[in-house]
Formats: sequence, C-alpha cells, structure tokens
Amino acid sequence: MATPAGDAHTTETDPDGPVGRDASRDHGGPAHDGALRAAAERHLRALAGESARLREDQWTAIHALVAERRRALVVQRTGWGKSAVYFVATALRRAEGAGPTVIVSPLLALMRNQISAAERAGIRARTINSANTTAWETVYADVSAGEVDVLLVSPERLNNPEFRDRVLPELAAGAGLVVIDEAHCVSDWGHDFRPDYRRIRSLLHDLPDGVPVLATTATANERVTRDVAEQLRSGDTRQDTLVLRGSLERESLRLAVARLPDPTARLSWLAEHLPKIQGSGIVYTLTVSAALETARFLSEQGLDVRAYTGQTDPDERRRAEDDLLANRVKALVATSALGMGFDKPDLGFVVHLGAPQSPISYYQQVGRAGRGVERAEVVLLPGREDTQIWEYFAGLSFPPEATVRETLAVLAAEGAPMSVARLETRVDLRRTRLEQMLKVLDVDGAVRRVRGGWTATGLPWEYDAERYAAVAEAREREQRAMLDYLSTDTCRMEFLRRQLDDAQAKPCGRCDVCTGEYWPTDVDPGRRAAAADHLDRPGTPITPRRQWPTGMDALGVTLSGKIKEELRAGEGRALARLTDVGWGTELRRILAEDAPDEPVSDRVLQGVVRVLATWGWERRPVGVVVMPSLTRPAMITDLARRLCDLGRLAPVGALGYRSESGPGPRRHNSALRLHQVYSELVLGDETAQRLVDLQAGTPGPVLLVDDHTDTGWSLTVGAALLRRAGAPEVLPFTLATNGG
Repeated sequence: MATPAGDAHTTETDPDGPVGRDASRDHGGPAHDGALRAAAERHLRALAGESARLREDQWTAIHALVAERRRALVVQRTGWGKSAVYFVATALRRAEGAGPTVIVSPLLALMRNQISAAERAGIRARTINSANTTAWETVYADVSAGEVDVLLVSPERLNNPEFRDRVLPELAAGAGLVVIDEAHCVSDWGHDFRPDYRRIRSLLHDLPDGVPVLATTATANERVTRDVAEQLRSGDTRQDTLVLRGSLERESLRLAVARLPDPTARLSWLAEHLPKIQGSGIVYTLTVSAALETARFLSEQGLDVRAYTGQTDPDERRRAEDDLLANRVKALVATSALGMGFDKPDLGFVVHLGAPQSPISYYQQVGRAGRGVERAEVVLLPGREDTQIWEYFAGLSFPPEATVRETLAVLAAEGAPMSVARLETRVDLRRTRLEQMLKVLDVDGAVRRVRGGWTATGLPWEYDAERYAAVAEAREREQRAMLDYLSTDTCRMEFLRRQLDDAQAKPCGRCDVCTGEYWPTDVDPGRRAAAADHLDRPGTPITPRRQWPTGMDALGVTLSGKIKEELRAGEGRALARLTDVGWGTELRRILAEDAPDEPVSDRVLQGVVRVLATWGWERRPVGVVVMPSLTRPAMITDLARRLCDLGRLAPVGALGYRSESGPGPRRHNSALRLHQVYSELVLGDETAQRLVDLQAGTPGPVLLVDDHTDTGWSLTVGAALLRRAGAPEVLPFTLATNGG
C-alpha cells in the first residue's frame, strides 16, 4: 500500500484542459506546507512501516485535499498506494478538527481490508453494509459522538430510504473528507458500471463548500477519466477536478496466453501447471458453474482449492479469502465476485479460464497479482465458448425505450409505492435487470425509492438512446480488442496499457511475446483422461419451486404464499447447465434457436441414461409424462419414448396447451411466465386416465420430461396438475437448465 523510499514513479497529467491540472507543480512555499508534509510522512510510517515514504503524486493528492480542500481523481495502478492517500488525509483532517471521512466502497472484502489497514494506523473505522444491519444504530451513535474517523458505506446504502433521508444529510454536512473508491463504477463507459454509484453525484452536490473529495481507481481509460472528473465537478462554482494519472506499468507481471483445443485440455493444463507455479493465486472463470466445476476437478486432482462466486455463502467467502491471504490454499477458483479491493501483496499468479470481455476488466483482475513479489505469472486460457458467454451478458444492457416507458406508466397509474415483486407482474423484465433499470431511472430523477417500493416522480425524462447505443458500441469494441489481445504479436503489457490510454506504454520485455518463451500446451494423457471423465459426468439438480411469486392476484391468478407440499414437484435433474464447459457446449448447439427439431444423438441419450442411473431417488419412477413443446416436439417426444423403452417405464402421455399458439412468446420474469403457463397448461382426460390406471396397478413417481428449464414455472405447474390427478411424486427431468 505504501511506497518505499527510492521507488521509481511517473506522473501523467490530463492533457485536455478543464478537468485536468498539472500535477508536477512545485510544492515549496509556506512553512506550513513543510510541516504538513512532515506530519503526512509520520502518519504514513504508522500505516505502512518505518521505511515508507510518500510518492510525490501521493503528496500532491494529500496537499490538494488537506491544504486546498479540492476535489481530486487519482488513476493509478493497483498497489500504488491510493488508500494511503485517503488514510493519511483522514488523519490530517481529523487533527484539524474535521469530521469523519466517508468512503463509498463497493465490496465487503474491500471494506474488511480497508478497516484492517486503518486500525494499524490508529484510525477508528466502521462500516455500514448489508452484512452488519444489526450494528447500524450503534455505528450511527458512534459517528454522532465523534468516535469514528472513517465510515465505509456501500453504494447501495445511498438510496436506502432511511439511510438517505435520516443519516446521509447529517453525514454529508459533517464529513471531513469524502472518498469514492473504485470510481470507474460511476461511469457507464467504465467496465463495471454500477447504477448505485451514480447517486454519488447527488451526495457530492449537497456537500458544504470546503469538504474535499477524492475519487480513486486503477482501471480507467481517458474517456472514463474525463466522465468521472466531470461528475466530481458538482456546480458551476466548483474548482476543476485535479486529475493525477500515472503509469500503469506492473514490473512483476509475466503475461502469457496459452491456446488449448478444448475444455478437457484446459482443465488438465491447470491441474498439471498450477502446482509448478510458486505461491498461491486466483483462477478466474466466466461463470458460476465453471468455477464450481473447475474447483471440483482440481480438488479431485489433489490441489487445495476453494470455489468463490457471488452465490457462495458470505461466511464461506470470508473463510476462503482468509485461507488465500494466509496461503492455506493453492488457489481460489473464482468469478468476478472476487475482484475489486482484494488485497494480497504476495499473490503469485492469476490464471483465467476463459477470456473476460474487456481488456480493461482483464487488466484490473490480473492487477491483483505481484504487488509484493518480484515475479507473478499471469496466464489466459481462452475458450471457443467465450464469445457466447459475452453475448449472454450483453443481453443485460439497459432495456429498450418502450419497456422503460411502460414501467414509468405503470408506476404513475398505480399512484402508490410498488414493490419490485409487484412491478414484475406488469413489466416483462427479470428482477435483476428491472432493479438495475429502476436505479438508473432513480439517478435520472424519473422514479424514487421510498418505503414500500418505488414511485414515479412525474418529472420529465428523456431516453438517451444515443448514449446507450454508444455505450453498447464501446462494449463491442472492447470485445474485439480482447480478441486482438489473444492473437497479438506485440507486447501484451503494452497492449493492455494502450487500451487504458497509458501514454507511457512501451514493450515490457517480460511477456511471452517479448521473450519468445511460451507456456507448453502439451498435457499429460493421464490428466487429460481424468479431465475428460470429469467433464463427461452428466447431471445437475433442478431445485423445486417452493413459493408462488408475490402479487399474482394483479394478473387474475389466485396463487400466493407457499406451494402446498401435496402439489410440489420433487427435486429434478438436468443433463447439464447451458453454461457448463462440458455438456453445456453440446446442449447449446442442439437447443439453439436455429437448431433442427430432431432426436438427440446416441451420446446425449447415453448421458441422460447415466443421469437417471445415478439419480439416487427414494422410489424408482414408474412412468413418463411429456411436457408440451411448440419448438422441439419431435426431440422431446422421441426422448420420452426412448426413456420408456430403456427403463421399462410406462408412457403416460403428454400435457397440453389450451390454445394452438400455446403460452405465447416466452416471458422473462417469474410472475409473467407463471401467468402464461398457469393459463395455458392442461392435463387432458386421456393422459389423466392413464395416470390413474398406472397408479392403480403400479403406484410410484412419474418423470416429467422437457427440453429446457429457465424460470421453472412450466415444470412447477405441470407437476401440480399431475399431483392433483393422483401422482404421488413428480420428478422433473430436462436436457438443460440455465446456470450462472
């Protein structure tokens, strides 16, 4: 975090005028500047040890904050010492009698590291986030009593109605310094834009004159830097933002790309080479399912690894972080959930199993490594499926104007706060995407979050189609640049630095292109066979729905609360997740929109049989029921017939739709999808009678077969129909399920 005396450093100034200022100006002058710097150096040594000395750019930022009460943006590489700037500035401001520093920080891991660092320097730090709700009132009281030097706040808190209306005004009025960590999140041009961060503009606008503001990031190109700096300039009378932008060179990193032909080769490469790399590190994957699958395989191969995703239990995530920090594990196999703020100076390697869709986000993730060691290995193992995963995430962009206008109209017509769950019954967006859209509209002033949900403000609002299209185009350019990185014949570090508009970019002399030293791509046949066996293991659970969505009465559907036990589906199985690196590849091909409706291959059928053979059910099924399908009736009907033949199961028949067109275009959220299938799905008399006859002669569970499950409501309603007709248990089975 701190900089030893004598470390080389460079300073780059913003060349374009209004948001920039020459950072190399002479700080000689009044005697109090000398005293201030001496005090700053003392605080730094308390924070980072007796050998620590301030970089000139660190001192420039601290002087601007403390002596000039300015707003500053620091864009410097990971490990440069950005947190030292705000902790030293905090100590100096508190010594002057100023209020506490408020740090807006995006991740719990980052907060924990920051609190530990602050405590080492005698700085009293507390946090307000979703993991410590029971302590909030105590924290508020301690802040009011002046017993807190640093308060870390998650961006989501800024629009919690109680925090926003009761706590935030007092904090803003009494703050001695405001810090925005990972400030690239403020900009929708940034690789990790977060709508909650945009509310920081309102916080900054309401600050009293003279409260300094510091924004920091390690990953911002020129466009993002300009956008963030402009947002820091809140009001016409504010000074221009001081921009300190340094070199992004990381002398310890050895960048490389190893192209391997398939997922089997990539997994076996990991198992073979990770033990040879010194130290512990991170293996990044693009999806949750890939992280879990990879961690299982590496564990089977004798490596001590842990999976780490956004779906991992918070306590388990913290234990995993602690194990990596203490070098008790070789690696965490993680999604991007392990990202900003994870501070382990001796991290020895970062390996990517699949390419991120942006060189900028890739640089941020590899920047976790090599901060306190002379050499760190950074290897990218791209996969053919990477671009398909990018396409999926691209579908989560800001919705089209018609959908946004529809949402505003629904809120306006309601005339009272609407919960997201109730709004789902009227707007066809998945909950995550709906919440993201509401946050953007909140920042734009079109809606407001209040107790009980969301309301329309009635204020004029324009759909900025040009900006949204430009952002989407920028994302596409980043994806093309990422593909160029994989095949570049020039220095890889220079390539990444140029993507971040680092004017000082030059060949590093260390990467595989510069040295001509490439990682071997031959893999041990035994390990490859083990990887192939691992990826060929079919089967993933389908967890049954247990609760009806909220607000279904608004759609004329009288379903609410828990699904009755006597109508509930049992735990089902799918051959694989669509995002799996093994079977998922084949399933994405045969279930693609333009794929022909034809029987599954013998290989897929063998996988299905293996899933059924290892299911471990309490009672063996006695019959098979087919879900109706308008897109793949031949595939599903043939699959059900073959299952009956192979398993000696009774063909019970199929469910049907009330109308020839079926439920209509697939809805994306739970409430509207349930309304569709509940209104259309039926159990015909002939199938019902076969079910009754079967249960009278050979009672037992029935398999409910479909090609794919997404929201799970088709299977849930189908199971309820069959249970009501006399099936003692319904076990859903599909070829594919959506995965993370």
